[in-house]
Amino acid sequence: MTVPGDKSISHRAAILAGLANGPCRVTNFLPAEDCRNTLEAMGALGVDYEVLDSNEHGPVNLMIYGRAMELKRPADPIDCGNSGTGMRLLAGVLCGQEFKSVLEGDDSLSSRPMDRIITPLEKMGANIVAVGKSKGCAPIEIKGGALKAIEYEMPVASAQVKSAILLAGLFAPGKTTVIQPAVTRDHTERMLAQFRVRTVTDGNAVSIYGGQIPEAVELAVPGDISSAAFWIVAASAMPGSRLLIKDVGLNPTRTALLGVLVRMGAKIRDVVRTGLDGEPAGNLEVQGNALKGTELREEEIPNLIDEIPVLAVAGALAQGLTVIRHARELRVKESDRISAVVENLRILGAEVAEFEDGLEIDGGRPLKGGVLDSFGDHRIAMAFAIAGLFSEGDTVIKNTACIATSYPGFQKDLESIRVRQKR
Repeated sequence: MTVPGDKSISHRAAILAGLANGPCRVTNFLPAEDCRNTLEAMGALGVDYEVLDSNEHGPVNLMIYGRAMELKRPADPIDCGNSGTGMRLLAGVLCGQEFKSVLEGDDSLSSRPMDRIITPLEKMGANIVAVGKSKGCAPIEIKGGALKAIEYEMPVASAQVKSAILLAGLFAPGKTTVIQPAVTRDHTERMLAQFRVRTVTDGNAVSIYGGQIPEAVELAVPGDISSAAFWIVAASAMPGSRLLIKDVGLNPTRTALLGVLVRMGAKIRDVVRTGLDGEPAGNLEVQGNALKGTELREEEIPNLIDEIPVLAVAGALAQGLTVIRHARELRVKESDRISAVVENLRILGAEVAEFEDGLEIDGGRPLKGGVLDSFGDHRIAMAFAIAGLFSEGDTVIKNTACIATSYPGFQKDLESIRVRQKR
């Protein structure tokens, strides 16, 4: 099978292509709601784009006509929908523009903390204020203007915060440096290199030099390994199964999931290819096996944060204890993912202990079907669809429209897997 284009990379492609000095061809763009919102946000900022090919879910291949770093003042507030990535990265760009703008989102996005980007952007001289009902939350009002380079040590590892600062650093004369407490996803640095923008990485520190204009290029977005994670877990936990996933992103800051599953007993083989300055991608072959519990290491958590819900399902299917701690960040995602996972696993009959920063699963008990809530969170919905494959009886998941924010076609792929299972 293949999976849709990478969500994180698609967001960045829409933004950096819009800042480039000419037309950029982007192939395999993810036609999910979150990425379409970012693309439309760039359109509202004066970036023209042309849909070259599309499918039933929206544009896939695009030509984006960059404005060489000079965007237009939007007529209305920019709607980021459900996307924290879109809002945080756009905030970094808009702080460097000579106009006022407002970023808003849906109820879920408006409950997520934005002060983690506001603090460093203010240090760069930005006039940026969160005016939401909850303190530090969207909508965000930005009065763009001249920025200054800074050195900023992040208190919490976050690729989104790092990226917002680096994008703002494009507009700040001098060298802007971000120091991470742990290495996070490096899609922004890799894509900046593809656009011929110079960055320097030294250990956990990443620097960018202001005044550079991204060069127009062609970009091919690999398949999203966070979307593939659901099928990887399903195949890993089913002894005797075999699954080949083709053309999926294999960026080392995104493949911690594979290491954890191998530690649990899964058999996974990858064949990686990497283009010049580009994203590693290739094929993954998974063979199912009886899994055993494991403990997630603290240093693994930042690069596993999106996959933890489906890894918790793997823990319920494995023999023995699976321990997930140091993951308090899950409390402020699209839902409180710790409580959502605990509640749904207990409904299915798993034994789970909940902690403020994670959970512990005593796996190996037979799961039974039940009625579950996605809590409006796409990753919760998809993780428990996988749990349903292993549960005795019917599993019903409510409020699944949220899946469209990241994986259009998930239900179709799930049905395809189930049909092949029956055969």
